[in-house]
Amino acid sequence: MHSDGAMVIKKKSFPTFPGEGVILPLLLFLALLAVWHFVARNYGNPYLMPGPERVWQAFLEIWREGKLGTHIRASLFRMMTAYLMAVAMAIPLGLLLGWYGRMHRVLDPFIQLVRPISPVAWFPLAVLWFNIGDLPAIFIIFIASFFPILLSTVAAVHGVSPLYLKVASNFGSSHMETLCKVVLPAAFPRIVVGLHIALGVGWIHVVAGEMLGAQSGLGYLIIDARNFLRTDKVMVGMGLVGCLGLILDRLIAWVERKMKARWGGGEA
Repeated sequence: MHSDGAMVIKKKSFPTFPGEGVILPLLLFLALLAVWHFVARNYGNPYLMPGPERVWQAFLEIWREGKLGTHIRASLFRMMTAYLMAVAMAIPLGLLLGWYGRMHRVLDPFIQLVRPISPVAWFPLAVLWFNIGDLPAIFIIFIASFFPILLSTVAAVHGVSPLYLKVASNFGSSHMETLCKVVLPAAFPRIVVGLHIALGVGWIHVVAGEMLGAQSGLGYLIIDARNFLRTDKVMVGMGLVGCLGLILDRLIAWVERKMKARWGGGEA
């Protein structure tokens, strides 16, 4: 308890050991692998629920075919193209909506009208507008990524401390100078959180987008394996989606830590 009478609640800490961030997740993964093997071997149909060994053999089969790298590159290309387009459009628009209240009041009803529409609901229009190939998938991923970045940017600008704005005004900064040199750096750590969320949401919709007539990518790999009743290859595709999603998550988390270390938490 502090001298002013305020009570301080301390978090309970548990003993730690070197490397626990790697060892404990690895042990959990091995335990889940053992449970999966036990259930598949004793209770599952090998064609409907293949065990880890069958999935590994399917992975080696895809690897020997020489198409695995092509599928991964195609998915990452569509993901990064759509994601960077969403970043390039959503952050400037979010800054303007957060800075200019009248613009936000005019456009917010339209944004809230379109935002709840699931990206999956855009499938028919995406095919009609862009035919088949890369563009429908890129469009679906763009829709999924755009709104989390936009809304987090607007909220980040609204959360900038008024003290920063008063200091900028006292130094005679114009509205645009204040927006670019004060508001953007102060809001950017919170914007990065939106970038993190959007990356995960966009990657989730990669598989769905690649089911719209694409001839490559992890989504195509999964749907093609399903058509031939190769559940082992379906699970290989699912595992690759998860592994690449984990890598992307760790990369954006690293960027997020760097931004917060440079500009702080965005709060006064």
